Amino acid sequence: MGSASSEKIIASRVSSILVEMTLNLGRTLKQHFGYSDFRPLQEAIIQDALAGRDVFALMPTGGGKSLCFQLPALMRKGLTIVVSPLISLMKDQVDALQTSGIAATFLNSALDRHEAVARLRGLHRGEYRLLYVAPERLMLDTFLERALNWNIAQIAIDEAHCISEWGHDFRPEYRELKKLRRHLPDVPIMALTATATERVRGDILKQLALRDPRCYVASFNRPNLSYRVVPKSAPYEQLVAFIRGRPNDSGIVYCASRKTADSLARNLSEDGVKAKPYHAGLTARERTQNQELFLRDDVRVITATIAFGMGINKPNVRFVVHHDLPKNIESYYQETGRAGRDGLPSECVLLFSASDVVKQTHFIDEKSENEQRIAREQLRQMVHYAETRECRRATLLKYFGEEWPANSTAIGGHPPLQPSCDGCDNCLTPRQTFDGTIPAQKFLSCVHRICAKSGFGFGLNHVVEVLTGADTQAIRQRGHNQLSTYGIGRELRRDAWQAIGRELLRLELIECAPGKFATLKLTKNGLDTLRERTLITLTKQIDILEQRAKGSAGEIECDEVLFERLRAVRRKLADERDVPAYVVFSDVSLREMARSYPTITSEFRRIPGVGEQKLKDFAEPFVAEITEYLRTNSRQAFREVLAPMRRRSALNDSEAETLRRFHRGDSVDEIARARGFVPSTIYGHLVTAIDCGKIVAQSRDRFFTSAQEKEIAAAFRQISDGKLTDVNALLGGKYDMGQLRVFRAFTTRS
Repeated sequence: MGSASSEKIIASRVSSILVEMTLNLGRTLKQHFGYSDFRPLQEAIIQDALAGRDVFALMPTGGGKSLCFQLPALMRKGLTIVVSPLISLMKDQVDALQTSGIAATFLNSALDRHEAVARLRGLHRGEYRLLYVAPERLMLDTFLERALNWNIAQIAIDEAHCISEWGHDFRPEYRELKKLRRHLPDVPIMALTATATERVRGDILKQLALRDPRCYVASFNRPNLSYRVVPKSAPYEQLVAFIRGRPNDSGIVYCASRKTADSLARNLSEDGVKAKPYHAGLTARERTQNQELFLRDDVRVITATIAFGMGINKPNVRFVVHHDLPKNIESYYQETGRAGRDGLPSECVLLFSASDVVKQTHFIDEKSENEQRIAREQLRQMVHYAETRECRRATLLKYFGEEWPANSTAIGGHPPLQPSCDGCDNCLTPRQTFDGTIPAQKFLSCVHRICAKSGFGFGLNHVVEVLTGADTQAIRQRGHNQLSTYGIGRELRRDAWQAIGRELLRLELIECAPGKFATLKLTKNGLDTLRERTLITLTKQIDILEQRAKGSAGEIECDEVLFERLRAVRRKLADERDVPAYVVFSDVSLREMARSYPTITSEFRRIPGVGEQKLKDFAEPFVAEITEYLRTNSRQAFREVLAPMRRRSALNDSEAETLRRFHRGDSVDEIARARGFVPSTIYGHLVTAIDCGKIVAQSRDRFFTSAQEKEIAAAFRQISDGKLTDVNALLGGKYDMGQLRVFRAFTTRS
C-alpha cells in the first residue's frame, strides 16, 4: 500500500474520531446541562482539555467558563480539582451540579469535621467527578499527599488573575499554586479568568508554568449589558427612585466604605426595599446569611463594598449600581459583569461626582510612591470613562485591547466609523456639545503663561484657582496674580473649569506629568491650537438624572403572567431542596416555558437548560402548572424579531440641531464634522427623528439609492431576528451601520 493511501486512511480515521467526539460532546451537553449548542470557544477548549493539553481561557462573566472543565470531567475517568477563592462560589456551583445529577463536592472551612471526613472517604473511593477547593487548602503538604491517590485527571484554576500582582485582585495564597507543576507534573492545568489585561495574561502563564498552552481570549463585550453614568447630586434619592422603578428586579449596589453599605441597606429596608449589607466587617455567619437571602430572592438588593470580592453566582442580577467611583476599570468591569449572567438585558449605572475623585486621591496619597504612580493612572482612566462623550462600551473594550466593533474597516481612506452600541447613554442619548473655543483658549493660555513665568507646570486645581481669581498664598508667592490670565474665568464655577481641564487632557491638548503632583503643560498640538485659535468643541456637563424608559422585561418575549406563576413553582421546589431558585432553572428557561407553553414531556425536554436529571425531577410540576394555566387562558403569539425601543415623542436640543442641519441639506458627514461628533452619533439623532415622525419616508433617497434599498431589504428578510450585526455581515460590511439603523427605523415607522 502506497504512502499516499496510508495517509488518506489515517486522515479518514482521525476525521471519524473527531466527528464521534463532537457527537459525544453534544450528547453529554444536552444530557447533563440541557443545552443543544455550545457558546463561543467552549467546544474548542473542551476538546483541548480532553486531549490533555494545558489551556488558558479568558471569557467574560456569563460566557460559560465553568462548562469548559465540568463537561470534560464527565467524559473521562478520574477527578477534576477546581481551585476557587470563595466558599460561597464553591457551594453555588456544587449545588447546581448536584441538581443536574453530577457527582461533585467541595472541601472548605464551612464544613464540620464529621462532614469533611465523610467527603474525604468519598474521594478515596472515587465517588466524585469534581472537587472544589480553596488554594490554601490544596497546597497543604498533607492535602497534596492525599490527592496523589485520587487519580487526578485535571486541575482547573478559576479566577486565575488572582495569581498576578499586576491584577486588580491579587491574592498571595494563589502564588503558591505555581508549585503545582512540581507536585503534579503530569496533570494538565486549565487557567480561567474573566478579567485580565495582556500583562496579567502573560503573568498567569508564567506563574503557573503552563506547558505550550492553548490560549483562548473571547470578546470582553457583554452585549446584554447597558452602561450609564449619572451625575451624583442626591445619591440616596436617586438610588431609591432607580430601584423603585424596577420593582421585580434584584441588584447589587457597590459602595466605597462599610459605613455606606450599612447605612444604604438600613435606609432601603426602612423605605420598603428589602436590602442587606455585605462586607468584610461582618462576621462570616452574617455574610453567609445575607448572601443566602439574596440568592434565594428573599432580599432584593445587596449593598457591598468594592474592596470585598463577592463571587456571586446569581444569574438574574438585573442591575449593578456603583454608588461610589471604583478605583480602576478592571474592578468596574468585573463588578458590572455580575449583572445579566443569564444573557437577559441588565443595567449598569455609575453615580459620579468630582468629590469622589478627591476622596480617591486622598487614599492614593497614603500609598508608596510606586503604588501612587500606578493608582493615579488607573484613577485617571476611570475618570476618563465616567466623563467621556464617546461610546462607553468602546471605551471599556479599548482598555482591554479590543476594538469596537471588531470588524471596523477604513472606507475610502477615511478612518473606520464607530457605530452606536445601542446600549450606553452616550450612544442612546448623546451628550450635548458647544463651541468651547473661548474657554479652551483661556485654559490653554493660563497653563502656558504659568509655565513661562515659573519655568515649570502646576496642577489642575492651581490653574483653576488662577483662572477664577482665587486669593491664595501659593498664587501670591509665585506672582501668578500678576498674570494676564488671572481672574479671566470668573464667569464659570471651579467644577466647570475642572471638567474643561479634564476634557482638554482627553483631547491631548494638554498633558499631565506622572507622579504625585500631576503638573500640566501644553502639548505641541495644544500650543498650535492656542496660536492658531483653532475651533474647539467641548461637552456640556450633565445637570440632571435622565431615567431611561424601561422597555420590555427582557429580549425573550413571553406570557408575563405565566412567567410569574412559574417563578412561584420554582421558588417552592428550591425551598424544598434548600437551594437558590436559579439552581432549579434560570429566568431564561422559565421565559422559554412561558413562551412555548410545553404541556407534555417531549416538549418540555426541548426547553434550554432541561437536562435528563432536571427532566426527571421537575417536568411534572412545571407542565402541570402550564396545563392548569391554559385551562382559563389562551396562548399568546410572540414575534421572532426583537421588540423595538420605546419611541420618543420629542427631540432634545442636540437632536433638533442635527435635524435642522439635515433639513437644510447637509450630509451626515458634514453635520458630524461641523458639530464635532462621529457620524454614528448623527445617524442616531436622525433615527430618533424618524421615530418621532420628524423625517418622512420621502427622505429615504437622502440615505440610499433605490438599488441599495432593495439590497438592504433583501438582507433584512433573510435575518429573522433583524439583528443589525448579522444583516451587516450578510451584506459583506459594505454599508455603514448607521444606514442600516435608518433603514430599520423607516421600516418600523411605516
